[in-house]
Amino acid sequence: MSGSELHQLHRTSRGVRRGAALTLLFAGVLGTAAATGLLPYGEEDAPRVHTRPVASTADRDEVARAAAEAMANGKSGTEAAEEVVSRSGDRWGSVYDKSEYEEFQQALDGSYTGVGLWARRTADGLVEVTRVHPGGPAQRAGIGPGDIIRDIDGRGIRKRPVTEIMALLRGGGKGGGVSVVGTTVALGLERDGHRWTESLRRARLTTESVTVDTIEGGALRITVDAFTKGTGQRVRDAVSAAPKGAGVLLDLRGNAGGLVAEAVTAASAFLDGGLVATYDIRGEERALYADPGGDTGRPVVVLVDGGTMSAAELLTGALQDRGRSVTVGSRTFGKGSVQMPSTLPDGSVAELTVGTYRTPAGHGVDGRGVTPDLQVTDGAQERARSVLSGLGSAE
Repeated sequence: MSGSELHQLHRTSRGVRRGAALTLLFAGVLGTAAATGLLPYGEEDAPRVHTRPVASTADRDEVARAAAEAMANGKSGTEAAEEVVSRSGDRWGSVYDKSEYEEFQQALDGSYTGVGLWARRTADGLVEVTRVHPGGPAQRAGIGPGDIIRDIDGRGIRKRPVTEIMALLRGGGKGGGVSVVGTTVALGLERDGHRWTESLRRARLTTESVTVDTIEGGALRITVDAFTKGTGQRVRDAVSAAPKGAGVLLDLRGNAGGLVAEAVTAASAFLDGGLVATYDIRGEERALYADPGGDTGRPVVVLVDGGTMSAAELLTGALQDRGRSVTVGSRTFGKGSVQMPSTLPDGSVAELTVGTYRTPAGHGVDGRGVTPDLQVTDGAQERARSVLSGLGSAE
């Protein structure tokens, strides 16, 4: 997990890992946050398998000491901690100030403060709205997918990272921080050559991480945008309610991850117990297991791409290794590390990498990703439907 941006010296490198990690959902929530490999329970509660050394990247005691010393000298403890984490080489380690961490926790609960739109950088450098939150401020103002955002509060955004742009919409600016519901932001927009400005009032919005619909042939498509609280059970409920014999297309494209426990619960929808993943915590290997009673007969195709990350990769690898699905799409992102939080003296939180995840067959995900059984770039969804149709019906 990652937190507030470093000051000028470290902005660029940390912005890359943050932006990559929460590309879709959480880029709209925090703007500068990273995908989380949050542990599903406390360190002492996790099942121990055997011991294996793992290289540490940053020491939480060192980070805490740096923060305490800075505060004793009248300086920012958060900034001092950020510098230690940055020097450590921990790719995913980072520091949240107190308000950012509170906002991120709310995001994992499925809510965020903002104007209700998501955006991307186009090939020609423009910032394009990709979707809007149903009933949110942006949709009520008539803003829709394809509209171009030219400026925010009169400031040009052409050279700003999309993560920073989303933070401005949320109200955090470069330094993050929790925005105030009811404050306004002015968007300069363009559509088909027509330019105008909309003043939007920020609101507290809730997200729906799971979308279920029926596709041709009667198969069920379950689209999971992120693993926020309750996501795993919603996947299980959707599979349980599916018509007998209907296959499932599990769409994890662009899923930036979230809570590992929710990914394990989702895996339990398709498995009758057994191993989902192993992970290291300071040299000790632990294991995650699916609950018994999942649907093991229904055909399943998992659709992934380069934006499939973290907890979503864990789920993908589990179903693939266990022979429970056919995976279609392109290689996933490759974020398979474990972070643990540590509260610092000033109330900020350091997230430090303490280990890595592996799939049931022992394949490491971090830096490698998951390779689909059928690699497809263009027309991946159509190919996935075709494969699912060819798998036949559940008995």
